Amino acid sequence: MLRIAVPNKGSLSDRASAMLREAGYQQRKEAKELVLVDPGNAVEFFYLRPRDIAVYVSSGRLDLGITGRDLLVESGANAEEVLALGFGRSTFRYAVKPGWARDTADFDGLTIATSYEGIVAKHLAASGIQASVVHLDGAVETAIELGVAQVVADVVETGTSLRNAGLEVIGEPVMESEAVVIRRPGADAGSQEAKARQFLRRLKGVLVAGAYVMMDYDCRAEDLEGAVALTPGLEAPTVSPLHNEGWVAVRAMVPAAEAQRIMDDLYELGARAILTTAIHACRL
Repeated sequence: MLRIAVPNKGSLSDRASAMLREAGYQQRKEAKELVLVDPGNAVEFFYLRPRDIAVYVSSGRLDLGITGRDLLVESGANAEEVLALGFGRSTFRYAVKPGWARDTADFDGLTIATSYEGIVAKHLAASGIQASVVHLDGAVETAIELGVAQVVADVVETGTSLRNAGLEVIGEPVMESEAVVIRRPGADAGSQEAKARQFLRRLKGVLVAGAYVMMDYDCRAEDLEGAVALTPGLEAPTVSPLHNEGWVAVRAMVPAAEAQRIMDDLYELGARAILTTAIHACRL
């Protein structure tokens, strides 16, 4: 049975479980459940602290896990990212009092407060910066005001908390994070490999289904080439003759973010009965 770690709480938990349901897997109904067996799919889910998931996966006790890219790097565990899931996005940045530093090159000799000591230490080493790192649990915005550090490093979504603390973000992002599927390097030769590949295919199908819509429309046969140029689909569109001579029906997958523009362009070309429908699942 495939053993998979899922965040038990926090910003990643609900979105991860929702995605797994869309992929056809059972999920827990009560937050207090720590283990759930899905016999129909031969999968066992373990609900763990997001910060611990990489450690469990790297130990080989679990086959796959869903956690944040930042938590994977911070853990230092022997696990690797195999699929980005597109939710739980955040940016890891440095912040200082206005005018204190212009860039990370000015951090030499300073103290940096953070809850992500591993990420910061790795970035400083890669940048050749000699700075001290102080680990704090929880919010780090007040560390500068209280004299613990001259710089803070934290996950930034809107930057509101840092601005309210009188700080400004400087330098390039240290890391762009999101939810990811992880596994132990070299773990693809075990007896569960077929199930692991199936699991990843299902999640990829959910991602594609969310990024595309199915578009159907009718157009004159002489306009077909122009219409197909607007809706090439993934392989090629499906084209069928209509009862009215000289007209064809076309069906193709198009990016959801561009659907309205494509509909406008098709209409200007002469297409009619243009419809879009959501895609709930797919395999490519």
